[in-house]
Amino acid sequence: MLYDCSQLAERDRGIAAAIEAVGRGDLVVLPTDTVYGIGADAFKSWSVTALNNAKGSTAPVPVLVGSRHTLDGLVFGLPQAARDLVDAFWPGALTIVVEHAPSLQWDLGGGDGTVAVRMPLHPIALEVLRETGPMAVSSANKQGQPAAETAAEARDQLGYAVSVYLEGGPCPEPVASTIISVTNSEHRVLRAGAIPIEKLREVVPTLIGLDD
Repeated sequence: MLYDCSQLAERDRGIAAAIEAVGRGDLVVLPTDTVYGIGADAFKSWSVTALNNAKGSTAPVPVLVGSRHTLDGLVFGLPQAARDLVDAFWPGALTIVVEHAPSLQWDLGGGDGTVAVRMPLHPIALEVLRETGPMAVSSANKQGQPAAETAAEARDQLGYAVSVYLEGGPCPEPVASTIISVTNSEHRVLRAGAIPIEKLREVVPTLIGLDD
């Protein structure tokens, strides 16, 4: 079902329905500050599998969190550079790849002990995430198709595979997040995105770019 979150009452119903759906293990689509995402409970492996099946993808799924403090419970040590980047750019369009805590019982498809994490700058996404906890979230589109910029566009691609669609209007800046690896002594850009490397190097001058 699609909920129009520009209407206050429907927004409240939609967010409640999304939280309940994630708890059941269903898929939801929600707006972020970059593009719309298709999300599932990060700790329900069958939900993550359903997410990849809906997209037609086998790629590891990133995780969205609703608080900076949540990150500390997910990672196996956080380098100072990563902490500085999070302080500077979260919530926002920066994804960091870190070593996750070995004790975490999840299967996001990576298998190398790392996870890509981001805290989005969008009120609807944050409201959902603060209730559900960490969610596995990927762009809300079929593999090879354009990323959805509205929930309606996502529904056209994903259909009944998703239980709840939260329509928050067009994405303000439909550009993917910048991804940085901070898993070792080197800190490297893995994907160029919404935050330019010049801004990132103001915080971490030693950051290695795609062309370095």
